[in-house]
Amino acid sequence: MKQLDPRSQILLKTLIERYIVEGQPVGSRALSRYSGLELSPATVRNVMSDLEEMGFITSPHTSAGRIPTALGYRFFVDSLLTVQPLEQARVRELKGHLQADQPQRLLNSASHLLSELTQFAGVVVSPRRDSIKIRQIEFIGLAENRILLIIVTTAGDVQNRILTTRRAYTSTELSEAASYLTEHFAGLGFDDIRVRIQAELKQLRTDMSELMAAAVEAGNAAEQDDSSRYVMSGETNLLDVEDLSSNMARLRELFKLFEQKTGLMQLLDLSNRAQGVQIFIGDESGLAQLDGCSVITAGYEVNGRVVGSVGVIGPTRMAYDRVIPIVDITARLLSNALSSNH
Repeated sequence: MKQLDPRSQILLKTLIERYIVEGQPVGSRALSRYSGLELSPATVRNVMSDLEEMGFITSPHTSAGRIPTALGYRFFVDSLLTVQPLEQARVRELKGHLQADQPQRLLNSASHLLSELTQFAGVVVSPRRDSIKIRQIEFIGLAENRILLIIVTTAGDVQNRILTTRRAYTSTELSEAASYLTEHFAGLGFDDIRVRIQAELKQLRTDMSELMAAAVEAGNAAEQDDSSRYVMSGETNLLDVEDLSSNMARLRELFKLFEQKTGLMQLLDLSNRAQGVQIFIGDESGLAQLDGCSVITAGYEVNGRVVGSVGVIGPTRMAYDRVIPIVDITARLLSNALSSNH
């Protein structure tokens, strides 16, 4: 990161703070007034010219004022920002909303709180599930060769999948197949079941093998499904953010990213490998759709092990000093609630 002398740092900090508040390019006259430095507008203009040359600020179209670049925001966040801790009353209020409860409900609450407190999009990525091990399997016949597969896991979760088979099965056949799978494979994961069943199906009646193979494939798909790990709230808040809503094509791309989930989940999973709050500004995220956005994330723990992350997605022009402590304390309170629940 480039070095700046104290005068340049004060002017850059003042410019970014004014721009975050007002959303308008900041001119040299405003900077001399708000910076507290006794400098002439001409001197301020010279410093601004140097900062622009270094890539920290830029002049939009014909405006006399300047606005920060992603590089300027990065220097501001790393070197100039003073983050105030949240007031104790607000921390107590947050804690009240994140009491030990069902883990999924806690994650939903955390996502909702992040969105509500920042007025941006709040997102939580939950822990990767351990391999599903079955306790019981049931088949229920539906119309038109469709069967409802019910998987009860050893953790007590219940998952449903619809199977489509080449022929209809009688209730007796469904009951026999379910009993066979439960009796022979309870306590195993679907990968293990698949290996064992390939050999055993040869000894079974062939008319049952299609049903059992379909059940194993559906169970395996349920295990691989990561979409439920991702909880998002308040995406529509971003429609009210002028910096984003002024470019509808980019906003559409952003919402497409939220829908697809994979790229954003990979970014949030990075937080699990780092300590404390992580801040991705503009193209630092590696996702083109987040150009013009900042993502602030923090990992949360269960009994000392980082298992997931919380985050806020908003415009690069956000009040970092306010959003950072909200993300940080939400991650800490979620860790406490999940650890005591666990």
